[in-house]
Amino acid sequence: MASGNTQIIPYSPVPPPSSSSRSTQQFAYEVFLSFRGEDTRYGFIGHLYEALKSHGIHTFRDDNELERGGVIASDLQKAIEESKIFVIILSPNYANSRWCLDELVEISQRQRLILPIFYPC
Repeated sequence: MASGNTQIIPYSPVPPPSSSSRSTQQFAYEVFLSFRGEDTRYGFIGHLYEALKSHGIHTFRDDNELERGGVIASDLQKAIEESKIFVIILSPNYANSRWCLDELVEISQRQRLILPIFYPC
């Protein structure tokens, strides 16, 4: 039972689209982390990433997976396309970043599970 302002929402997977090619899609990443670097990169995101990794969950975070010198926009778009679940870390400056908002639009166009985390809560 939840107390205070905490709300527990039962997990319910999003049904796959009707296309047979979509239902058999293999994902490169189980989780994609979307976050504002200046708010969370060296604290919360680092700990969350390590926890997911230690449990065998293949996770994408931009500073760990993008090739140096690559085209960031296309690399991020590809990572979004190849991710199964999206964890959005909504920190105080997340919405101030045009990059984060563009990333969020790209994520919201997928028919996949999106888990928002409000940080700090």
